Amino acid sequence: MLDIHPETPQPRLAKQAADAIARGQIVVVPTDSGYALACRLEDKNAIERIGQIRRDDGIHHMTLSVRDLSELGVYAKVDNVQFRFLKNHIPGPYTFILPATREVPRRLQHEKKRSIGLRVPSHVVLRAILEALDAPILSASLVIPDLDEPLDDPELFPTAVTNQVDLVAGAGFLEQIPGTVLDLTGDDFDVQREGLGGVPPELAD
Repeated sequence: MLDIHPETPQPRLAKQAADAIARGQIVVVPTDSGYALACRLEDKNAIERIGQIRRDDGIHHMTLSVRDLSELGVYAKVDNVQFRFLKNHIPGPYTFILPATREVPRRLQHEKKRSIGLRVPSHVVLRAILEALDAPILSASLVIPDLDEPLDDPELFPTAVTNQVDLVAGAGFLEQIPGTVLDLTGDDFDVQREGLGGVPPELAD
């Protein structure tokens, strides 16, 4: 396990985590809403492994984390209204559902909407890993079926976690609190799930 400082991440350790992801490995990383299983966008094998770990039927649970709004625009089609909204709410614990561009593999897009979930995280460790990788990271919440204990402290992760991943990038205790999911694909933006970050004032009733 890498013991990365949660406020001032060591560049050497962030690069180690990034290098592991670049090699096609599955790395547990900290996010705004808890620990997550992460891999490269292009790595079909790693994506399938994450699905097996979580025992997911599909892969549309996965979120693409990018560094900023300009990088987000590479993977999502964003109009002027969406751009202004996004600019006011990034970085942060929000997942934005947006129409995907051709840079996103078809298998990762919503079958009907051809959309993808994207984040611009504020967690400094994840941002450091993204910077070291110089590419987006695909992730899904760290969920192990049949495991009741909370997975919020990497020092206490059971073998059911550590035996199934290649590396844990630990950043101390991190409570698992789902973030807010906002669907921006329609004319009216929709709150799919209220969570960490709450509902933006523009969308509140």
